[in-house]
Amino acid sequence: MRVIIAEDEVLLREGIARILADEGYDVVALAGSRDELIGKVAAHRPDLVVTDIRMPPDFTDEGLVAARQIRRAHPGTAVIVLSQHVDTAGAVELLGDGAAGVGYLLKRRVMKLDDFIDSVQRVAAGGSAIDPEVISAMVHREVRDRRDDGIAALTPRRLEVLGLMAQGYSNARIARELVVTEKAVARSIALIFQTLDLPPDPDEHRRVLAVMRYLNRDR
Repeated sequence: MRVIIAEDEVLLREGIARILADEGYDVVALAGSRDELIGKVAAHRPDLVVTDIRMPPDFTDEGLVAARQIRRAHPGTAVIVLSQHVDTAGAVELLGDGAAGVGYLLKRRVMKLDDFIDSVQRVAAGGSAIDPEVISAMVHREVRDRRDDGIAALTPRRLEVLGLMAQGYSNARIARELVVTEKAVARSIALIFQTLDLPPDPDEHRRVLAVMRYLNRDR
């Protein structure tokens, strides 16, 4: 698995590179700015890009813009965006083009090595990994701002299941987190899809769309 890491803070960049290299990933290049990242992706064609959301030249959303450009120019490239703070708008923008092979994590998640490696593995395998704090902010914003939609009709337990789904957790992992059976999780997920009017579709990632479609539909 070939990886490029983009982060303007040298210590963090080198730290992430060391973590991934120790896990067997092939870190083929490092970048410190948006333009450098775009150029190195074109040159090395990595399987995965890990990028800070804010980088030179303006320190606004360069990493996010670069991530979307990379996804469009090189379909199949997995991308993880790291953010210092909870930014639901940034997460919505990143996931607007599809959730498969996409991660959005807070930087402090990197310090929790097991969680970070688990997220990298899921994204690299074509899944998704959304930081629990970001998911919580999204769901609570939806319940607060859109009380007439399907999200508001979900029970607290189904909202909890929905948040874990959107992080990319499997039914088995959700069952372990909530200390329930997998059958109970499957039943909750079926009811979530029904409430949100998300019929089966082999071409869409319903597990994340359950959160993201309602965040995106009026943008």
